[in-house]
Amino acid sequence: MKIVLGSDHRGVDAKRRLMQMLRTDGHETTDVGPADGDSVDYPDYAAFVAKEVSQGRADRGILICGTGIGMCITANKFMGVRAAPCHDSVTAEMSRRHNDANVLCLSADLLGDELIDRMVKIFLDTPFEGGRHARRVEKISKIEEDQRSH
Repeated sequence: MKIVLGSDHRGVDAKRRLMQMLRTDGHETTDVGPADGDSVDYPDYAAFVAKEVSQGRADRGILICGTGIGMCITANKFMGVRAAPCHDSVTAEMSRRHNDANVLCLSADLLGDELIDRMVKIFLDTPFEGGRHARRVEKISKIEEDQRSH
């Protein structure tokens, strides 16, 4: 799977660790930055990741900032991106199973390494259920298209 990762300065360490884990698991990864812990603006990196997913150059995205919320808000501005701020294994699973989320947003400050690793694996391994959920995701896409045309 092609996975693009980005963070702000607070998520750099978690992102580096995840990059290694994902490569070891056989995924193709791209790190859009930042390269170090110097202060940066999270919307810039969320936009880099969301654009890659939106344009089909990546299958999934992972964003990491202090809470995951700002990254999520930014990523969801992009057509076709369904970013979810997850905080435990259940929300990571349900974001995929029911919402077909394609960008996982994580908190570097509130989640430990073990939980982050588990959530990422769940997010990548869980299929979209479809069925009644597909109808709902299609409605989200229609709303998005309608907003873009106005």
